[in-house]
Amino acid sequence: MKHLYRLSVALLLLIPITIRAQKNEKTFSLSGVIENNLNQPLPGATVYIPDLRTGTITDSAGNYRISGIPQGKFYIEINYSGYKTALKQILFNQDKVADFNLQISITEEKEIVITGASRATTLRRLPIPVAVISKQEFAQNLSTNIVNALSAIPGVNAVSTGPNVSKPFIRGLGYNRVLTLFDGIRQEDQQWGDEHGTEIDENIINQVEVIKGPASLMYGSDAIAGVINYIPQTTPPKGTRTGSAGLNYETNNNLIEGTANLQSYLGKWTYGITGSYKMAADYRNKIDGRVYNTAFRQSSLFAQTALHKSWGYSRFGLSYFNDLQEIPDGKRDSATRKFLMPLNDSIFTIAPPSVLRSYSISAEHQQVQHLMLYNISNFSLGKGRMTTQLGYQKSIRKEFEQENSNEPGLFLNLNTITYDVKYLFPDMGDFSLTAGLNGSHQSNIVDKGFEFLIPAYKQWEAGPFLFGKWDHRKLILAGGVRWDMRYINTDPLYVSENNGIMKPVYGTDTAGASLLFPHYRHTFTGVSGSFGFTYQFSDHLSGKANIARGFRAPNIAEISSNGIHSGSQIYQLGQTDFKPEMNIQEDIGLTYDAQHLTFSASLFYNRIQNFIFNRKLVTATGQDSVIVPGFQTFQFAASRASLWGGEFSADIHPHPWDWLHFENSLSFVFARNLGIKGEQIPPEEKYLPLIPPLHLTSELRANIKKYGTFKDIFINFQMNAFNKQNRIFSENETETPTPGYVIFNAGIGASITNRMKKTMFTFSVLSANLFNTAYQSNMSRLKYFEDFPNDPRGHYGIYNMGRNVSLRVTVPFHF
Repeated sequence: MKHLYRLSVALLLLIPITIRAQKNEKTFSLSGVIENNLNQPLPGATVYIPDLRTGTITDSAGNYRISGIPQGKFYIEINYSGYKTALKQILFNQDKVADFNLQISITEEKEIVITGASRATTLRRLPIPVAVISKQEFAQNLSTNIVNALSAIPGVNAVSTGPNVSKPFIRGLGYNRVLTLFDGIRQEDQQWGDEHGTEIDENIINQVEVIKGPASLMYGSDAIAGVINYIPQTTPPKGTRTGSAGLNYETNNNLIEGTANLQSYLGKWTYGITGSYKMAADYRNKIDGRVYNTAFRQSSLFAQTALHKSWGYSRFGLSYFNDLQEIPDGKRDSATRKFLMPLNDSIFTIAPPSVLRSYSISAEHQQVQHLMLYNISNFSLGKGRMTTQLGYQKSIRKEFEQENSNEPGLFLNLNTITYDVKYLFPDMGDFSLTAGLNGSHQSNIVDKGFEFLIPAYKQWEAGPFLFGKWDHRKLILAGGVRWDMRYINTDPLYVSENNGIMKPVYGTDTAGASLLFPHYRHTFTGVSGSFGFTYQFSDHLSGKANIARGFRAPNIAEISSNGIHSGSQIYQLGQTDFKPEMNIQEDIGLTYDAQHLTFSASLFYNRIQNFIFNRKLVTATGQDSVIVPGFQTFQFAASRASLWGGEFSADIHPHPWDWLHFENSLSFVFARNLGIKGEQIPPEEKYLPLIPPLHLTSELRANIKKYGTFKDIFINFQMNAFNKQNRIFSENETETPTPGYVIFNAGIGASITNRMKKTMFTFSVLSANLFNTAYQSNMSRLKYFEDFPNDPRGHYGIYNMGRNVSLRVTVPFHF
């Protein structure tokens, strides 16, 4: 493993030498004119080459020119507000001229994707199921965080712990089975924890691409269920300097949010910076009122700069995320069911309105910080290209408790180095080939607090892969193979008690101390791969199918947990004898795309070996197993599992009202626990935990290009219906049935222009849960935060957020 790690670092160090060797490589130019269907020029249209991260805008006559393009085949993407995106793949072996005539279209196209492929490609030409959600869609729908916003994608759900902490699930699988990427860089932020949310702020994201299915071929372990790639602001057009500032207020938890960004592309360099800050009080619903200890404060910063030369580009990025997050415990007064707050270790009182409405963070909270520094480079290498990614991350998690508010109980300090090297061979006719190597090195420090859930450890992983694609007219074949290895080495930890506080001890002090974590080391290996095809039956109809094998090594919590996890309110145990999860998933899909109707259907079947899940332990008499009073005991277990389901969507644009959209989607997942081979599964264990119910979405939306001083007007009304979920893992009441519910959302917004037709500001008014419905999601952890399960009033646990209205204003500017 260490040899592979050193090899990849050596390859990265060769970049400056390789770049110097490419300075004399011949480059080419692209020029032309962009017009509408009436042959009128479109000034300000964007011309962009995704693979090269470069582009420009057209002049007053619709003319454009991009120089310094290396030899190769690249997609060209043309965008202009109110017109359908134009795409063209061009082979650059000489200077090229390409003119485009754009057609009027209200809908925003999302054709080009970069996730799950070694080169930028179109959604139709990818055999694997991929979905995209844009910044515009984020802006037109209200959600409490970036992961909840992804729930608009059929087949994507979230496990939540209040409004600001969510973990993504793809087709019924989550945690370390869904790999998070930021700008293509693997993000590591202790994903194994129940209340460990995604540490990314939605204000810095331009687009999100989601792979629904095993993606271990390109990304290695932890992509067994899929990949979510959060793509920040793109490179601005050459010769521009722009910015914006925005404010947002939300009524439910009195959230206040401010954000600002600047970006420019002058000369050979691009620059961009985005910052945001938000704070919120406790959220509320009509059953619980305000839910004590759900306030938060969050800030983020993202900056990037890139150098564009004839040999390619090299881009540097910095991302910082800081979240002060309260986590409720559900303690209530038995007579009134109002929430209790602690006065000291043993005395509680009903939380007064002044505390519930306060933006102050209580003593019981978490602080989560994530820092990422990275470089992404893309340069010519002969007739081929090489891409490299190198990143450093620090993720710090501190969990504070009332009795020791100045010192964190749990303190985790995770340091990660990630790397990725790919060589894109020159195209051989219709065939393209990519070879790559990626992996990471981690070290986690845990001995700074007085609660110890996992041991300190070091981890190395690496995986070489080969990916090929044959693209011939209407048929595309794509596939590859990969080998992965993960080596993990944990440190032993002895603890002793001093005045009721556990502290780590070392050396001779270990005599008489308790061994909490023994030494453990193991190497996990696995082979993964994928093969699929797409076929274009006509200009409107296409189909795809894919079979993929995924690999996931057990994470540190599943292997070694032995301690209190206050944020989850459980005592967690692991097991050291787990084997890697391996799965095989088959996908089949069909898409029909015409001017007034778009329809898609996708079905999947997924079988997993050594599926690891969490289950509650009980004693021989059926009572809750208790190691530490006040905390139920859970332990990870392994089984076989199968999941199957699908997603359907139909978007109708009735003629002649093309500005009107009726969009519908249906998604469902069925999951079974197959048990250990030869073992009979009792009825209460036959389903898997945390499986989303059938979900139906219908939205009626009007998009009006211009009306007087208003432009880009939208008005929407949406229904979200969730079926009841009775297929649960009910052993020892790990889960309980959840009734179905329906919630409605609505929104309106537009841009206001001046006499020069320049945008002065944009505004939106959005509402989630418009009719203030009281409901509980089966994927909300707060549903199980209940002190009085036998309360006769019929309400168990904490309910989800009630009506929420957002008022947002954004002012763009040039400088």
